[in-house]
Amino acid sequence: MLIVARAVQGAGAAMVTPLTLTILSAAVPANRRGVALGAWGGIGGLAVAVGPIVGGAIVQGISWHWIFWVNVPIGLLLAPLARIRLSETRGADSHLDLGGLVIASGGLFAIVWGLVRANQQGWTSPEILGTLAGGVALVVVFVLYELRSRAPMLPIRYFDNRTFSGANLASLFMFFGMFGSVFLLAQFFQTVQGLSPLNAGLRILPWTAMPILVAPTAGALSDRINGRTLMAIGLALQATGLIWIGLVVTPTVPYSAFIVPFILSGVGMGMFFAPVANVVLSSVSAREEGKASGANNAIRELGGVLGVTVLASIFAHWGGYTSGSTFVAGLAPAVIVGGVVVAAGAVAAAWIPARKRAETATRIGEAAAA
Repeated sequence: MLIVARAVQGAGAAMVTPLTLTILSAAVPANRRGVALGAWGGIGGLAVAVGPIVGGAIVQGISWHWIFWVNVPIGLLLAPLARIRLSETRGADSHLDLGGLVIASGGLFAIVWGLVRANQQGWTSPEILGTLAGGVALVVVFVLYELRSRAPMLPIRYFDNRTFSGANLASLFMFFGMFGSVFLLAQFFQTVQGLSPLNAGLRILPWTAMPILVAPTAGALSDRINGRTLMAIGLALQATGLIWIGLVVTPTVPYSAFIVPFILSGVGMGMFFAPVANVVLSSVSAREEGKASGANNAIRELGGVLGVTVLASIFAHWGGYTSGSTFVAGLAPAVIVGGVVVAAGAVAAAWIPARKRAETATRIGEAAAA
């Protein structure tokens, strides 16, 4: 029942998250979009910072069941407000690409299934090899189907645009390294250093709280400075922070050793969130922003799944839960690999063309769509 309920909740989140960007983009002038997306990124950073603390307090003080109840009044309040206060926006196509939806969902589900269960079943087991191979095959079928579709869910021509491709590749690598590392570091504070869930959330606050301060400024700057520059610098800072953590972590490491790399990683996150949204939306025509935002959201989530799975596999290969030393023996290489992957994301961001060339590519895409 918990899995089914979480699937329903996830479906709702998948509808809301990409559309927040498209509705927000339509509500402000193009030359002020970065400021609006910066505010969006700052509020998202507030949620990231407060979530672990509130969740830890609820788990520690009441019961883990209440982490679900706390969302109910928020949803009941915001659903009618969204209906009353938000202006409707519409995309370029009036037809629903059901075939593409089914094929893409099946392919991604199979890949995620294989990755999540690989450590438990073994990477060479028939279940894992079969689901991963089937998932990849369905993704290939999806690409071929979309090339022939009259109203494709994801026009493949988007990926001919270096701006769109580079921003999404950077997102994939960013969320790979970030989610995989946070997943393990939260366990380190609790299982190795014996902290409560609340105190573990407080320890990570210098990392998760920085986007509240940095994202609005980065978003505003993305209206004047090429977004690729901000993204590349942000990802480089995030990578530096992760590799730093991997090099200094020991079972008895003092918390003070984490403060600077946490701040670097948090500043890097804040410099990435708003500019990447601006870059992705700017790479397509206004009528196609919903599809572009949805694709970016799906790629980010896939990066998070890959990060948790791959870094957990590295952790399991080199370490374990038998003692603090064995935990750190697996944690250190996993976090360093996460940092290296984020550094690859910085390279992908730097590969995005300069704004003038990106705007030319956007006009070409709009002409092709017309």
